[in-house]
Amino acid sequence: MVTGGARGIGAAIAYRLGLEGCRVAVIDIDEEAARYRIENFERNGIEAMYVRADVSVEEEVAKAMDAIYRRYSSINVLVNNAGIGFSGRELEEQSYDEWRRVIDVNLTGVWICSKHAVRYMKASGGAIVNIASTRAVQSEPNTEPYTASKGGIVALTHALAVSLAKYRIRVVAVSPGWIDTSEWQIPPRESSLSPLDHQWHLAGRVGRPEDIAAIVAFLASDEAAWITGVNIVVDGGVTSKMVYMDENTIFTSLEILLQDREIVELIKTVVEKSKRGETSIKDRIRGIIDSN
Repeated sequence: MVTGGARGIGAAIAYRLGLEGCRVAVIDIDEEAARYRIENFERNGIEAMYVRADVSVEEEVAKAMDAIYRRYSSINVLVNNAGIGFSGRELEEQSYDEWRRVIDVNLTGVWICSKHAVRYMKASGGAIVNIASTRAVQSEPNTEPYTASKGGIVALTHALAVSLAKYRIRVVAVSPGWIDTSEWQIPPRESSLSPLDHQWHLAGRVGRPEDIAAIVAFLASDEAAWITGVNIVVDGGVTSKMVYMDENTIFTSLEILLQDREIVELIKTVVEKSKRGETSIKDRIRGIIDSN
């Protein structure tokens, strides 16, 4: 079972698990997108079904689990992927309703889905994989609801792992970094990323949904039988990278962004002359613009 499996990372996970031989159940609130995705899976030889449910509504989740079990007679893997974003408004402007909705879907939904899946999983064991985020340990301004929800998933993961060990159910969190989901939208979109977006990563590129699907497929398999209760960061090396905002970093970033070393060398010259008081950066840039 993959919650939020109609688009983006969830769709890639569901597809990869299907290719690995799983019978796939997608839980999502977007009926049109989910039915498109199921048709695509079936065309590729994957046995799949769709059940509509809002993961934050316990009654809907309970009915969804029942429907999946009735069709497949077992539930072995649950991927808690469903999640929503945030408004980006400053703290003083964030509403309680927004906070509650993000927490309800992103965090409480994991608890609800796990609670009801376990009823069917505990007889034979299995794996629960929770999709968290590097936002659990890193933040941008004005992301409080989302960051709190993802941090909560990491904590909930080890709590579930301890509680469910007696049923031979492993629980693991995966924290993706920056993932470009353009190709897994409906319809697929062109990526709008810049060279700088990719080069920021130690791996040399922004992540793809397939990267997350690959680690989830491994964690759901018997090969990961000794992995439980942990959070695995999959972010192309970004959280390992110490960044100092000096001139070299800025000039390197400009060269990647502009793809033109000559322009960057010209900018360096302008900066050096400005430091020596020979000319101001503003006047020099104006002169370059006027000459062109």
